[in-house]
Amino acid sequence: MKRLHLIPLLLFGLTLGATAQAATVDELLAEYRAAGAGEFSAGRGRALWLKEFPGEDGQARSCVTCHGRDLTRPGRHVKTNKTIDPLAPSVTPQRLTDRREIEKWFRRNCDWTLGRACTAQEKGDVLSYLRQL
Repeated sequence: MKRLHLIPLLLFGLTLGATAQAATVDELLAEYRAAGAGEFSAGRGRALWLKEFPGEDGQARSCVTCHGRDLTRPGRHVKTNKTIDPLAPSVTPQRLTDRREIEKWFRRNCDWTLGRACTAQEKGDVLSYLRQL
C-alpha cells in the first residue's frame, strides 16, 4: 500500500522534468532563431546525429560513436570508456534541462565530432530531434 503513495510523487517529478526540459529547449531554440537559424527539423537533426565526419585520427566519427544508435540506452565514451547516461529525455528526465550543460556539450561534442563548432541551425535541429525521444 505504501508504494501507491510514491506514484503521485513520481508523476510529479516526471512532469517537472518535462516542463523544465521544454522551457529550456524552447529558450535555446528562440536564441538560435535570433542568431539567424531558420525553421528547425527533427529529421535534419537525426541526419546530423547519424552523419559520419573524419576525425583527426583518420577514423570516422558521429554522435553515434559515443551515444549509440538507441538513445534510450546508455552509451560509452570512445576514449575514456565511461558510461554515458541515455540521452533520451523520456528515459533520463533531467536531460535537456540545464542550458549551460547543453551548450557545454555542444561545444565539446561538435568540435570533436564535426571538427568545428555547430551552427545555430545544427544545434536547433539536433535539439528538435532529441526532445522528441
